[in-house]
Amino acid sequence: MQRKAIPVFLSIGLSALVLGAALGTAAPAGARPADENPFLRQNQQQQAAAAARTGLAQLTRRYLAEQDGRPRPLPFELASVQDLTRAAVGQGFEVHTVDPADVLAGRSDVAGMVRPTGEWRFVVSVDERPVGLVTVRQAGGRWEAVSFGAAELSKEVSGLMARHGNAQRSNLRFVRVLQARSDFLEVTSEKDFGKRYAPLKSARQSLSLRQGGRPEGRAEGRAEGDGLIDGGEFLEPLRAAIKANMAEFR
Repeated sequence: MQRKAIPVFLSIGLSALVLGAALGTAAPAGARPADENPFLRQNQQQQAAAAARTGLAQLTRRYLAEQDGRPRPLPFELASVQDLTRAAVGQGFEVHTVDPADVLAGRSDVAGMVRPTGEWRFVVSVDERPVGLVTVRQAGGRWEAVSFGAAELSKEVSGLMARHGNAQRSNLRFVRVLQARSDFLEVTSEKDFGKRYAPLKSARQSLSLRQGGRPEGRAEGRAEGDGLIDGGEFLEPLRAAIKANMAEFR
């Protein structure tokens, strides 16, 4: 069963934040586009990873201190609170998105629309088994862990990254289109530098894509054994999903 992410903090502005994220794609405060600057991106990743480790350590101390015999929901896919003491922060990836206005305007170059949000997520593992994600954002010049959870997503992303990534995972970008409730892993070929996409479960469900990526009812075309598809193959259902979901907030 999917464990819901547990927020580190709650504020009066949470509802406004959720609504704003659904209607727009503005990057979190303090985020900077690091994709075009590898040194900046590496520095961001190092700082974000440190914040993820600090956040996990604080979470572990809090859960251990609150043990009083009463059952509490665990933040990750764990058998017991004691498993948190063996949890470790591992592979990290920056969350990217696309501007829904670009999609609705008819742009067809998916890779050209993808941009970083400044948010990072890190896989948490216990005994090398993915059990969840730590989400990290920068605010006021500081990186902080803001939520813990997403066990199912952590397993799916870890598997896809291991399958399609190079040793440094530098040929991958995680893309979340919030307005279409869809996640993708963008994979850059190291042979021809072409970009193709692995639709995650959320995208397959939201966009009615079959296992392997193609929309329901579309001809198979050339066979692909790696589960990757071209961006143009899901743009039409993506555009329709954005229109439908954004209409809910009007």
